[in-house]
Amino acid sequence: MNSQDAKRVLETALICASQPLPLRDMRVLFADAVGADTLRSLLDELTREWEGRGVELVALATGWRLQSRPEMREYLDRLNPEKPPKYSRAVMETLAIIAYRQPVTRGDIEDVRGVAVASQIVKQLEDRGWVEAIGYRESPGRPALLATTKQFLDDLGLASLEQLPLLAGPTPNADALADALDEQASLLESADLSSPFAPLPAPLPAPLPDSPAVQAAPMESHE
Repeated sequence: MNSQDAKRVLETALICASQPLPLRDMRVLFADAVGADTLRSLLDELTREWEGRGVELVALATGWRLQSRPEMREYLDRLNPEKPPKYSRAVMETLAIIAYRQPVTRGDIEDVRGVAVASQIVKQLEDRGWVEAIGYRESPGRPALLATTKQFLDDLGLASLEQLPLLAGPTPNADALADALDEQASLLESADLSSPFAPLPAPLPAPLPDSPAVQAAPMESHE
């Protein structure tokens, strides 16, 4: 199979996929006859070929996805005018604290927010697939350590935690952490990957000058 035919196969699979497509699945398309380096080269070509169109090819936490560009959302929303209910400020603050401080316990979240964290808030985030327990802290009661998932990154349109907006100041409070996600909140509230062309909101805000980098756990590759 020549590179042009391989690119057609790859493009078709990306268009038809309902979830981000990792490299290991792309290799299955070609019965492992096409190597990872060749696939990346083909993906680079496809990325360039989709430039200037209403859809773009992007790398996310769990693989590659064709998705509509942010400027298309205004028009696509007209096809689905009913908006899902917004998440409460408490939910968004809790999610932001987990995203920026992970791994954290409920006690850590309460220390930052200054109020108790209701069990249903954490459960709501777990049920949505954005948060999971990754272990337990060796302290009295062995509280669960919470962290964000790759689904959270996919729904934000990000490949890794390092792409979260940087924060101003060394010890931001819950409001500041939640505000950092506000530009993406509408996407989190309406995230729906049932369509391979899931619409995205405006791009992430530019990092603030002289801000400390987010301490993020390393993410796995798209293999």
